[in-house]
Amino acid sequence: MSRQRVAVIFGGRSGEHEVSVVSAQSVMAALDPARWDVVPIGVTKQGAWLAEAATREALARGDRAFSGAGTLLTSRDALEALAGCDVAFPLVHGTYGEDGTMQGFLELAGLPYAGAGVAASAIGMDKALMKGLFREAGIPVAPYAVLRSWEVEGDEQTARDYLEQAIGYPCFVKPANGGSSVGITHVRSREDLTVAFEAAFNYDDKAVVEQAVVGREVECSVLGNEYPEASITGEIVPDRDFYDYESKYSNESTTALHIPARISEAVSDRVRELAVRMYQVMGCEGYARVDFFVTDEDEVIANEVNTIPGFTSISMYPKLWEATGLAYSDLLTRILELAFARHGRRSRR
Repeated sequence: MSRQRVAVIFGGRSGEHEVSVVSAQSVMAALDPARWDVVPIGVTKQGAWLAEAATREALARGDRAFSGAGTLLTSRDALEALAGCDVAFPLVHGTYGEDGTMQGFLELAGLPYAGAGVAASAIGMDKALMKGLFREAGIPVAPYAVLRSWEVEGDEQTARDYLEQAIGYPCFVKPANGGSSVGITHVRSREDLTVAFEAAFNYDDKAVVEQAVVGREVECSVLGNEYPEASITGEIVPDRDFYDYESKYSNESTTALHIPARISEAVSDRVRELAVRMYQVMGCEGYARVDFFVTDEDEVIANEVNTIPGFTSISMYPKLWEATGLAYSDLLTRILELAFARHGRRSRR
């Protein structure tokens, strides 16, 4: 079989730019060179798309931030490179990459791409929409509320009173659209709310306030289109108050990963069952990581679905599949094969 050209798109304008670059470097290093001809396309923090040569030059000099003003529409060289590819592997975390906008562009371009489609990506990025969908489907979620920035700015006292009645303390305030725990604050009392609101609204006009759940943080990787499969489960034990950005990505982090998760077989089966159910309810295809809380009473509570999970060397998604028996390189090939399969199915309409 001749090699196929895969565009790995990464970077982007969100607060997860650097994480995206690390994910992409890991993926590009692991893609089977006998099967794939990798074309890296970096997206600057200003929104310009870099052609292959400029992207490789930036990576070679250790410039993970990239540089260059402009937009997708002014990035002719990058668009020409993309047009010469057979499939895309978008790894732009957060807004303008994981929220359906990148997927919509690739749909318009008629290019097969890895991961969830437009609708599932948009829902997966918006925690308020996602949790509402899960609750409607009968999937257990923690009590939560949604606030807009102008509601808080207009009358913060009323917002505080509402949250205390609806959610209480402790709770978490987080941007509705975001990832990698950016902008999330653990709120223990009324005095913490002002700072929490500021942190969340720095990234989005909509915030989700969720009741804190005491329990294990358990994750499951899902893979597939029409007939998705779940990996074994894994457990995260953060090295601090909660699994924040530094706990996830800092070189000094001592966060522990337990694979398999330290839960009973029955609870693990429940997690895997719910993971596939959540994946299907959202309309996901390709791949996604699904996160849960498991209480001391073995109650499984859905947290969220990540449609472009981290793919760094320490990320849970590939680690769970590796422990299930699917090697990293083979996993990437499978994800790209699923992209071709979906594109072919949709093209037959």
